[in-house]
Amino acid sequence: MVTGVTYGVKISVESLYRKDLSNIENRLFFFNYRIVIENKNSFDIQLKSRYWFIFDSLNPPREVEGDGVVGEQPILSPGQKHVYVSGCDLHSEIGYMHGYYVFERIDTRELFKVRVPQFDLFAKPKMN
Repeated sequence: MVTGVTYGVKISVESLYRKDLSNIENRLFFFNYRIVIENKNSFDIQLKSRYWFIFDSLNPPREVEGDGVVGEQPILSPGQKHVYVSGCDLHSEIGYMHGYYVFERIDTRELFKVRVPQFDLFAKPKMN
């Protein structure tokens, strides 16, 4: 698990290779990642959008952006956590992701970016 804190928001990420959802013969490797977002501030915040940089060792990098995470734009009070699971496919066994979330401070409407630390996407099909 990797963890980082930006502007009082703690992000923890762990990834998992999903052999059951992958198709090795067609060079499709699927990964899930679980993210825990924790508000360490003394004020409410709302996750507004996300940006991902996805590196695949055999293909050009991809960039993905959009509103919220898995269809949600959670509001987090001080000390609250939001946990979600999502996924990513690669065409190689080795890659990584990193990015950021844009949050809004509820009381002032100020927007700020929170870094998502880089996490590895490594398939180990011969070991499973």
